[in-house]
Amino acid sequence: MPTKPTMTLDRVLSRFGLASRNAAREAIMAGRMKVNGRIVRDPDVWVSPGRDTFHLDGQRLKPARKRYLLFYKPKGVITSHGDPAGRETIYKYLGEENQWVAPVGRLDKDTSGLLLLTNDTEFAGFITKPESEVPKTYLVKANALLSEDVIARLNAGVEMQRGDFAQPLSVRRREDRGKYTWLEVVLTEGKNREVRRMIEAVGFKVLKLVRTHIGPLSLEGLEVGKWRELSPGEVAHLRKAKTR
Repeated sequence: MPTKPTMTLDRVLSRFGLASRNAAREAIMAGRMKVNGRIVRDPDVWVSPGRDTFHLDGQRLKPARKRYLLFYKPKGVITSHGDPAGRETIYKYLGEENQWVAPVGRLDKDTSGLLLLTNDTEFAGFITKPESEVPKTYLVKANALLSEDVIARLNAGVEMQRGDFAQPLSVRRREDRGKYTWLEVVLTEGKNREVRRMIEAVGFKVLKLVRTHIGPLSLEGLEVGKWRELSPGEVAHLRKAKTR
């Protein structure tokens, strides 16, 4: 009996580690994909990777080598493959050889720091799922001096706008410098703009936000706007980087 289709065409590029789902759909609708020698423009058509042959821009597709990058994202750069408004994206810094890796989660435009990118969708899913409990550490500059009571409130968890609840793993004072408090905040979830929203929930604002760690990984030795490959050992440690 013939092999049944197992996934949509846009997932083939993602599964082979060659594109994010959004980039895959764009490539397919632009007529750049062939299935069994015929151009297919429908990203939702069902296909079988074990039976069908696929070509992108004339090149036969095979599963790509798994890539794992650590990037020091600059402030003012968006975590996206393209932007209709013409804003600068992270891919300006990654080079042509890294156009098919996708961000593992996001950092907003005004946040700098550690961003992982990969073409391993299973690995990306593990890092981003709250159930994996991979800690993400942020250095936060608040717009005023924060009392111990405020820090205790943050550690206890706070209700944010739109009814979301933030429960950080820990919040601790790093230092008071002039009129400002610097905090270290550790989260295991990745709600949209979570650090900024939880600080706003206790009546203050974030002036500067840097993600410094994901699990055991840090920015040590890496300049802003630069990237490096993760070692196999680092990838293995990340897979075990639960908080408890």
